[in-house]
Amino acid sequence: MLLPQQWVLVTGGARGLGAAITRALVREGAGVVVNYRKSETLAHALREELGDRVLPIQADVTDAVAIARLFETAHAQTGQPIVSVVNNALTDFQFDGDARPKIDVIDWTRFQQQLDGSLKGALNTIQAAAAGMRSRGFGRIVNVGTNLFQNPVVPYHDYTAAKAALLSLTRTAAHDLGPDGITVNMVSGGLLRTTDASAATPEVVFDLIASSTPLRRVTTPEEFADAVLFFLSPWARAVTGQNLIVDGGLVKG
Repeated sequence: MLLPQQWVLVTGGARGLGAAITRALVREGAGVVVNYRKSETLAHALREELGDRVLPIQADVTDAVAIARLFETAHAQTGQPIVSVVNNALTDFQFDGDARPKIDVIDWTRFQQQLDGSLKGALNTIQAAAAGMRSRGFGRIVNVGTNLFQNPVVPYHDYTAAKAALLSLTRTAAHDLGPDGITVNMVSGGLLRTTDASAATPEVVFDLIASSTPLRRVTTPEEFADAVLFFLSPWARAVTGQNLIVDGGLVKG
């Protein structure tokens, strides 16, 4: 299915990386259901900026009932089903290496918070989308990951563990859903210049990462968003259960 034929749900789609993904999708003709939890003003500003191909809907991704209601509302307002999902929502988190809790003091509640946002949130959207996707024999699910579990240059224990679990779900869900024409993939970035989550990162860290990549620069949200579009497009119709690292070549494989 071509992008202009799709309505795509982007969780956390109103700010940072999510907003970049939303803009990229609309640029290519897709309709976007912009899910937000607290960023109502930003979500509606995107609609003002991009037009009626953007539909902002509030829902907490960790609430399965709210997510089911989101799918119903989107269908009622657009007249079209959601055929693709980008699981981008990030529970409140800052990439600030100096402030991160070390392994000997970090509390389990921080792990639970990240698991709820990344893993439970993705499970909720997948389960809400699966029946409709099966009925059409088509679906695209893209989970947003990280290169930190291959290269934990800064050991954010809670965030990285949750994203590693999301990669496992990506691969097992791909196995279950593949026979129904539904692909499930992950796009994993490194530090992006710049999102709300990476705004606390010192400039020296950006410079260090840039100097370590073959491209000698830090990946932008816009570059990452273009890679997400690949998995939603017909060009990726035979690709599932994969993890594409988009970080300027910093991490291999």
